[in-house]
Amino acid sequence: MKSQDVRKQFLDFFKSNGHLIVPSAPIVLKDDPTLMFNNSGMAQFKEYFLGNGTPKSPRIADTQKCLRVSGKHNDLEDVGFDTYHHTMFEMLGNWSFGDYFKKEAINWAWTLLTEVYKIPKENLYVSVFEGSKEDNVPFDQEAWDIWKTLIDEDRIILGNKKDNFWEMGDQGPCGPCSEIHVDLRTEEEKALVTGKSLVNNDHPQVVEIWNNVFMEFNRKADGSLEKLPAQHVDTGMGFERLCMALQGKTSNYDTDVFTPLIEKVEQITGLKYTPNDVALSGVEESEEQNKTNIAIRVIVDHVRAVAFAIADGQLPSNTGAGYVIRRILRRAIRYGFTFLNTKEPFINKLVEVLANQMGEFFPEIKAQQQLVTNVIREEEASFLRTLDQGLQLLDKVVSETNGKEVLGAKVFELYDTFGFPKDLTALILKEKGYSYNEEEFESELQKQKARSRAASEVSTEDWNVLIPGNVETFVGYDQTENEVKITRIRKVDSKKDGILYQIVLDNTPFYPEGGGQVGDKGILVSANETIEIIDTKKENNLILHFAKQLPENIEAGFTAKVNTDLRTSTSKNHSATHLMHLALRSILGTHVEQKGSLVNPNYLRFDFSHFSKVSDAELRQVEASVNAQIEEQLQLVEHRNIPIQEALSKGAMALFGEKYGDNVRMIEFGDSKELCGGIHVKNTAEIWHFKIISEGAVAAGIRRIEAITGDAVKNFYENQENTLTEIKEALKNPQDVLKSVATLQDDNAKLKKQIEQLLKEKVGALKTELEKDFQVVNGVNFLAKQVDLSMASTKELASALGSSKADSFVFLASTEDGLPNIHCYIAKELVASKGLNANAVIKELGKYIEGNGGGQPFFASGKGKNTAGIKEALAKAIEFVK
Repeated sequence: MKSQDVRKQFLDFFKSNGHLIVPSAPIVLKDDPTLMFNNSGMAQFKEYFLGNGTPKSPRIADTQKCLRVSGKHNDLEDVGFDTYHHTMFEMLGNWSFGDYFKKEAINWAWTLLTEVYKIPKENLYVSVFEGSKEDNVPFDQEAWDIWKTLIDEDRIILGNKKDNFWEMGDQGPCGPCSEIHVDLRTEEEKALVTGKSLVNNDHPQVVEIWNNVFMEFNRKADGSLEKLPAQHVDTGMGFERLCMALQGKTSNYDTDVFTPLIEKVEQITGLKYTPNDVALSGVEESEEQNKTNIAIRVIVDHVRAVAFAIADGQLPSNTGAGYVIRRILRRAIRYGFTFLNTKEPFINKLVEVLANQMGEFFPEIKAQQQLVTNVIREEEASFLRTLDQGLQLLDKVVSETNGKEVLGAKVFELYDTFGFPKDLTALILKEKGYSYNEEEFESELQKQKARSRAASEVSTEDWNVLIPGNVETFVGYDQTENEVKITRIRKVDSKKDGILYQIVLDNTPFYPEGGGQVGDKGILVSANETIEIIDTKKENNLILHFAKQLPENIEAGFTAKVNTDLRTSTSKNHSATHLMHLALRSILGTHVEQKGSLVNPNYLRFDFSHFSKVSDAELRQVEASVNAQIEEQLQLVEHRNIPIQEALSKGAMALFGEKYGDNVRMIEFGDSKELCGGIHVKNTAEIWHFKIISEGAVAAGIRRIEAITGDAVKNFYENQENTLTEIKEALKNPQDVLKSVATLQDDNAKLKKQIEQLLKEKVGALKTELEKDFQVVNGVNFLAKQVDLSMASTKELASALGSSKADSFVFLASTEDGLPNIHCYIAKELVASKGLNANAVIKELGKYIEGNGGGQPFFASGKGKNTAGIKEALAKAIEFVK
């Protein structure tokens, strides 16, 4: 059965049992500050489990793209070494929100597996929760009794809290679960060892494929459990593992989910991958072949995770979720570099295969194929350059090492600062006859992790609910001030921000951060006090108002007042972003799509897909187009709650990677039509003027424009005018400023030429003079002198002197801007015959001037801080030729 059919049959089965089929949410989460990525099927439904929202249907089924590479659920280091762990995977799931419970969930799971997919019943084992005295949760008798009617009791296993009580994190919805495991071993193996004894023991052919979670509890901050308002079902079946079982394979990587990608890697590298059934047949494999297999598994797994993350809007970067994506991709690159001998970018060539394979069900990967390919190619090229740089740095570390063991701290520095992987370092050191102190490396790594954890550590208390059952409303599209009551509060303590309080209001005018727009600031005012709101965010469908202190009387009535100065400036920038998006598509082409934005009171930042630099002429056109739309005084047309299909049929732009509901908000300014939840001006005339400040690259195929509007533009032109006045004064107030500057530039160019000529003459004269000072030492023409020249001229002189005599060794020093520099020229015949190395000379003598440098064996240069050390460096140079 093909993987596409496996997915379809799952969804069809649950659709026939009254479930609404919904699309996968983006793999990158944008409105949940507690998670970077969708790491389970339930992540997009958290608000329903918590009672903060109402689902479209009480029964839902889907297949969700998941990513597990950080935090509690982290499979990254397992990937490649076994046959069933992945970074990105699909989670097939069916959900009940206060509707059916254990009986239906278990019976449907059994029917689908044994009757639809026809997995032999004798290959299946199930587990139920044995109970927990610690949590005062009893043995799951109900699940046991249901399973007894479907499967022999000797195939039912009692599971402990670790295996059979599912919770997403330290706090939140949780409950007992019932897992289903499949035994894929041969009959001979089953006869020797019962599958029951191998369940949950990391056997690669006895694996969990489905987990039925019965959400009954909420884990509180103190660790205790409270009952949820309703009972829910949250199930998850690993798509890749299910395909393995249904296609008669013993490895996920041998299914058609991965084989097209593996075949492409084989084609590119000329290396062969060993399917798992061959490995299990007893055929002996070399250590080299085993490493090849691991590397190929790493690459075909990681390209899926990276490609879908980029398609959903997350570019590789040095912070947050972007750093995680970059780290996954770099892991794939280094496995290829080390074990597949790939020294040029090649992973990007797998994107086409992936798009053809999965584009039908996940259209985003097909639509974003070119962008994803370009971004991955650029990241590959960049990291391969880093690896090359790391090799040079490693050579330096080795040259400075006494003995044959490199300090672990040095290896960690390479890893931490330059991203140079420790296993690659170990491999290269081994080839050179060295090792490194692994304990010291691990110690440094743990210190770094501890620092990172401490910096991001957050302690969140439970909600103190003041008004039970209240569902807050947002009134900020129409009001910036209104009467409110506090419905719930909680305390949050973080190393980064200190103690803050999150306040939820019954109805709020404060816009929560989202869609690129920053959250509102303002105040809560009662009869007796004023509380400053420093930020507003959204989490699990609750709008959270952040304050450094709580009101003395939290049950009082308050007036919520948004800081309208900040909001007005923000709304101008947000509306200008829409106008600019339209202008870019009109001027550059309809391939332009928004890939990220930031809208705050000071400026707007807009990332978009485009494959070349935007020319100055094109930027002027964009500016003119936006300002023309401002001058047209276009009225805001707002469709606050219309069906998404109607909005799209009207021409609204929908952004990849955004999660939209059935009903959406659509914003129109003339021809600009976008789905948007943000705050906007009522008329484009309010923007006043639009000015682009900068344009540049963010990643391959992604450009960034920063721009300003309103008062910021006025300030910009005032600063420009002040600068022009200062330039005029510096030029003695000429009538024609441009002509005066041009004359100044011409005079400067002439003077530069004269100086260059004088320097050449000085270098020539010095060369003639210093040629007399060569002395023969041990068959070498040796010269070591300090000269009065710039660094560039000293370098030129050293090269000229060295070329003037055979078997020469020239060491020159000089100072420039009060700092010392040194240069060493060694004739190539001396490099070959005597093993002399200018690079080593500079590194050694550079110590005397407190500097460093490098170069090639026949010529190297360095800079330092201590000019007093020049004398000793010159004196020590002769020791290299004695």
